[in-house]
Amino acid sequence: MTVPDTAVLPDVLDEDLRVVFVGINPGLTSAAAGHSFHTPGNRFWPALHRAGFTPRQLRAEEERLLLGWGLGITSIVRRPTARAAQLSRDELVAGGRDLAERVGAIRPRWLAMLGVTGYRAAFGLPRARLGPQDATIGGARVWVVPNPSGLNAHFPPRALAVEFARMRVAAGVPDRSGILGDGPFPDSAPR
Repeated sequence: MTVPDTAVLPDVLDEDLRVVFVGINPGLTSAAAGHSFHTPGNRFWPALHRAGFTPRQLRAEEERLLLGWGLGITSIVRRPTARAAQLSRDELVAGGRDLAERVGAIRPRWLAMLGVTGYRAAFGLPRARLGPQDATIGGARVWVVPNPSGLNAHFPPRALAVEFARMRVAAGVPDRSGILGDGPFPDSAPR
């Protein structure tokens, strides 16, 4: 799939959101479609629903509905690639600075970083782990959840949803699906 380097997937953002989900960068399929997490193997939309962020599982084309629930989507790096491993460390660091500026302008309460590896590289935090972080970005509190990519075999769908639900509860977002509730949650994976 060929997507021009200049293609930028539009952010799903507004002022004063409760949680903004931050991917590493758009995949080629998502950039070509013009919608976040459009790749069939990505588990973002099922995890979001199972964790209680949405009342039903959305399709990528419905991403703008998130704004009505105080949720948004962006990425660290805006350049689409087939795999995040194609990004250089410099691109990730520059993307981290750009993200901080974008977030500072709209003032969300929380950032849900989708994957610890991209977060570590973009913000120079090699020891960061899943869960709440001591750092803020653009004034927003940070929570790292597992990357929902289908390539992340460490977190099967239920474990992924549990980690997303932990973040939802901490952010004070009401349970909209009733699937997992507000905890207590079983341990889903080693931290």
